[in-house]
Amino acid sequence: MYYPRTIDKYLAEWKESSNRKPLLLRGARQVGKSWAVKNLGRQFKYYIEANFEKRKELKSLFERVSDVHELAAKIGKMYETPIVAGETLLFLDEIQECAEAIHSLWFFKEDFPELHVVAAGSLLEFALKDLHSFGVGRIRSLFMYPMSFDEFLEAQGKTTWLQAKQEATPQEPLFDMLHNELVEQFRTFLLVGGMPASVAKWIETHDYVLAANEQDDIRQTYYDDFAKYAKKIDPQLLRNTLHSVVTQIGKKFVYSKVQGNATAEEVKRALQLLSDAGLIKRVVHSAGNGLPLGAESNSKFQKFIYLDSGLLLRILDLELGGAEPLTQQILTDTAAQLVDKGNLTEMVAGWEIVKYSSPRTQNDLYWWENLERGTTSEVDYLLAHNMRILPVEVKSGISGKMKSLHLFMRNKNINDAIRCSLENFGELTICDGEECQSQRTIRIIPLYAISNLFLGNSI
Repeated sequence: MYYPRTIDKYLAEWKESSNRKPLLLRGARQVGKSWAVKNLGRQFKYYIEANFEKRKELKSLFERVSDVHELAAKIGKMYETPIVAGETLLFLDEIQECAEAIHSLWFFKEDFPELHVVAAGSLLEFALKDLHSFGVGRIRSLFMYPMSFDEFLEAQGKTTWLQAKQEATPQEPLFDMLHNELVEQFRTFLLVGGMPASVAKWIETHDYVLAANEQDDIRQTYYDDFAKYAKKIDPQLLRNTLHSVVTQIGKKFVYSKVQGNATAEEVKRALQLLSDAGLIKRVVHSAGNGLPLGAESNSKFQKFIYLDSGLLLRILDLELGGAEPLTQQILTDTAAQLVDKGNLTEMVAGWEIVKYSSPRTQNDLYWWENLERGTTSEVDYLLAHNMRILPVEVKSGISGKMKSLHLFMRNKNINDAIRCSLENFGELTICDGEECQSQRTIRIIPLYAISNLFLGNSI
């Protein structure tokens, strides 16, 4: 069964575009890329999935033939399916196995633009980096990630809950019963994660153990991929670096904490490879004085978040021996206690921000820390929103003075901010001075409703 994904809308828009380019669907292994393209294929009269890992002869075909019309004819014959412009979707899967196929996308745009061509690959970023040029300006990319919380709800058929959540605002919060139900759903989402195979098993069985078995398979697949990087880097260093990312979630990354006595430069290379594989994402420090946030970024201060909360818990449980108490707490703690669990929810909040941003580009994440000596102030995320900086603080519990957030807002002359917790929607107003000479507003958006930040009704 196919569960609807946000990317479906963008794929449909690409299908109908009058200025269509060959499409690259990019993302980590097993986030649902192939299933999304197959679902798109149902809108065509003919559909061909040419997989370079399953059909090795495809590579030699692209190496021998450069004319895309001839290529299309031969592929159609190979799969006994007509290739008709406007009626056939040609899907080149695992295209990273063939550099000539990647280059061919340029010629499909130039010489056969009326044909719908989509390509995807599990380790595509590595192949693209090895190519000097693969058709800049003639190929469109869409980036795909594990399922978001909204997609998790929709997959379970909870569309009325989803709609009510998206319509809620700090001025018009949800009624308590639905809020509590969504908190429980978010609790489940932390454990099941957003990998489609794990979500599908959960929906089918409502068995956490069986969902975890799917996570184990995915986790092992990622480790098996490390052997493919052997020419670039030691696979054990990759594994050690990934484990260090998992244990340092929510903290400034320290290279020396990676086991194995690797140098800082070696760890940096490992982090870049893991990032290229889509397994981790960097959160970069920004001074936060103005837009763009990247103009004042400082790569010496960076965090990393792991791809999926469910997979992270399995690594902690099976390899690092630290997830069982955390899992039990997620299952049993109150909402006020649930949020602050090993910085897990800060990681999930970061990924939710990425997932609801435009898939047409790789969206960067930024955070702020006061770099003055003797200070510990930091704000979890800084967003560029409506031509202004919007600080986002992920809070534990349902109270707190948020000193860091207040300090940032005061120093940067910012009057609006977001607090994400498992409180219901709400709003806090803070005044400076005896006669409220300066007023700041902090809007409370539940962690399960981060998508509302991108709908325009909550800010």
